[in-house]
Amino acid sequence: MSATNSFHRAPNPLPRAFFRRDSRELAVHLLGKVIRHYHQGHWLSARIIETEAYLREEKGSHASLGLTHSRRALFMEAGTLYMYYARGGDSLNISAAGEGDGVLIKSGYPVVDDISGPDSLALMQELNPAANGQVRPTTRLCNGQTLLCRSLHLKVPVWNAQIPDPEQLLIDDDGYRPHQIIQATRLGIPLGRDEHLPYRFVDAAYAPWCTRNPLGRTRQEGRDYQLIDDVSEWKAC
Repeated sequence: MSATNSFHRAPNPLPRAFFRRDSRELAVHLLGKVIRHYHQGHWLSARIIETEAYLREEKGSHASLGLTHSRRALFMEAGTLYMYYARGGDSLNISAAGEGDGVLIKSGYPVVDDISGPDSLALMQELNPAANGQVRPTTRLCNGQTLLCRSLHLKVPVWNAQIPDPEQLLIDDDGYRPHQIIQATRLGIPLGRDEHLPYRFVDAAYAPWCTRNPLGRTRQEGRDYQLIDDVSEWKAC
């Protein structure tokens, strides 16, 4: 079935209970899930390949700055969307179990399947062209939090503080599971704001296509990152 047919619902949206867990554990278990947004008659879809967890108590968190109208989603029920502008672009987060805690969806990888066909991918590329106006390569279409939102046409005024809607925007479990996850420190955290915390998680199979490959030539396991092999048993320390 193509995305242009009458099908207007993904098969297995995550239940609200899925999000009621520690933000670090949520960040791990969101890897591999598929964000789907219905736009212009198509399901635009991207697999989540990189996440960052945030706790209200640590200085890198937006919630540590206090409750405001724009940040209210982080203090709402787990599974609420929190969107804000990062360097002028839209950015997608999801609240977790702890009040003020959440997960940043850092990168995705376009999905073409029986729900989101080639026409969906073409629309994503139209929405997010390269800087020179040419078609952006598939591998670089969603490799960053603002690129992801641009490709999926997710906007702060529409979705901040909203609950995912199975008719318009959802996170889908299509059965894929990462075999190995990379755990490292988050990107872009200023000095003195708990930049040392290892709350960034990447699906190892997609490491070359996330915001910044954590397995770069100068990176060393045990010093710069850790590998998580048994995802089902992983717990936040």
